[in-house]
Amino acid sequence: MSATSQVEVNRGGRAQRTSLIYVEDVHKYYDLGETKVHALRGISVEMQRGEFVAIMGASGSGKSTFMNLLGCLDKPSSGRYLLDGTDITRFNKRELAAIRNRKLGFVFQGFNLLSRTTALENVELPTLYARMPREERTLRARQALQMVGLGDRVDHFPSQLSGGQQQRVAIARALVNQPSILLADEPTGNLDSRTSVEIMEIFQKLNDEGLTILLVTHEHDIAQFAKRTIVFRDGRIRRDELVTNRPRAAEVLQAMPTLED
Repeated sequence: MSATSQVEVNRGGRAQRTSLIYVEDVHKYYDLGETKVHALRGISVEMQRGEFVAIMGASGSGKSTFMNLLGCLDKPSSGRYLLDGTDITRFNKRELAAIRNRKLGFVFQGFNLLSRTTALENVELPTLYARMPREERTLRARQALQMVGLGDRVDHFPSQLSGGQQQRVAIARALVNQPSILLADEPTGNLDSRTSVEIMEIFQKLNDEGLTILLVTHEHDIAQFAKRTIVFRDGRIRRDELVTNRPRAAEVLQAMPTLED
């Protein structure tokens, strides 16, 4: 795989500065028997390092397909996708897996934790493919858990943790390989209102520290914690705009009742 570059030469021979994510005229088709579904219809978008983008849209709008492409879980039928200056459109499955492990962290609505494995061991799992010494794996996992406020829960099993704490473990697991981008697919979908804002507080803090975050959500109040929203409909981008009057999750939490209340 080619090294990261800061300048990409386009088809016309002109040099252009690369974004962290550069998507050009991407289409995606799915063949479902005799039916051909056109899931994405000519998507073009750029995202820079340090952005916090919320992807929104109704079911069937194309947002999940788009996130799968950005996460290197699928490839476009046509068009280009450059990730950190590298065109991954023609990568094979092994090359895509290497990119995912090195550059991307994933958080899902379902926490996907191993029930018989401690928080520390769950967070360590992605490092098993990174060929690093065990001592470094453990150190990274402990640091990631501290980043999400669970430094004192390393030996707890998922059944001993609340839903919010389990999602924090999942976030720590996504951070342990120090990715360039965190992709979160409905990360607050299984959480109550206060815990959802607590997760947004973590995301805002990580973003303040320079991590690029892409968040899929159907909740408008959650999307407002991002810096930018992209709305999909019928396989196309219908709206792409900066968030105005963006709330700070830490301040919102101060005004919310605690669960004990």
